[in-house]
Amino acid sequence: MMHLLTKRVAALSKSQTALQSQTEFEPASVSSGSEDKDYFMVREGVRYAGVHLIIDIYGASHLDNLEHVESALREAVTAAKATLLHIHLHHFTPNGGISGVVVLAESHISIHTWPECGYAALDVFMCGDSAPHETIKVLRSAFSPERIAVEEHLRGRGA
Repeated sequence: MMHLLTKRVAALSKSQTALQSQTEFEPASVSSGSEDKDYFMVREGVRYAGVHLIIDIYGASHLDNLEHVESALREAVTAAKATLLHIHLHHFTPNGGISGVVVLAESHISIHTWPECGYAALDVFMCGDSAPHETIKVLRSAFSPERIAVEEHLRGRGA
């Protein structure tokens, strides 16, 4: 298992380096007009940018099936009332894990699976009018895990 993990980390590092060298970033322009919406939210008096869910699923199935994972992520986007911009998934071997990201207008969903352990790690970060907690129902249905652990973090508090 450690050998597979080492190979996955090396492959991801190589991919990330290639992406960084091919991508140019420009700072976003900020307007102070009153008609602009900043998409920050307020919950119980706390202003924040978005909800970030850290989701661990254990004893799950279908974690090595690329088509199944992609379908589940697309369904999660729909359930969360988010806007899909781009999806990129990588299958490490014919029966290996899958890593990828779903880029949303509202932020992102990422997934990393270890089918040999029945484990997957997901990040669901969304802002605006989306409903990130709705993704949990989809993950439960798609992967039939024995257990799901969820931690919530409010990003950008005090900004």
